[in-house]
Amino acid sequence: MNPSNARNAIQQYGQLGPKLDANFVSAHRIIQMLMEGALDKLAIAKGHMERGEVAEKGSFISWAISIIEGLRASLDPKAGGELAANLEALYDYMQRRLVEANATNDVEMLDEVAGLLRNIKSGWDAIQDAPEAKRPAEPSTTE
Repeated sequence: MNPSNARNAIQQYGQLGPKLDANFVSAHRIIQMLMEGALDKLAIAKGHMERGEVAEKGSFISWAISIIEGLRASLDPKAGGELAANLEALYDYMQRRLVEANATNDVEMLDEVAGLLRNIKSGWDAIQDAPEAKRPAEPSTTE
């Protein structure tokens, strides 16, 4: 994933708050945060769905769909090859299932997508961050 795609993915997620500065967070961590955000939105949507809160359910499902679109947009088909193509197809499937879950109030579909996302995230969590500078070098205080 290139840095500009990672930043675009963050924009899909929305405002993450002061704990994140995209200039100092690795692309690997950004993807993890997007997945965490999508899982959070799905859990909240599920609660709204179970309580019959239609507007709120739809809002959180839409938010999760947007985050997944950000994950999809961050894929690099040239660098990722078959893996990127498989992830793209899986993200597309998840988005379609979420639209259907929203239309039919199907909690099991939400759970299915959350499970798929957790599986992908567990793979990302197992990958060590590539060695890259997380913060700019501090200026030297000695002369």
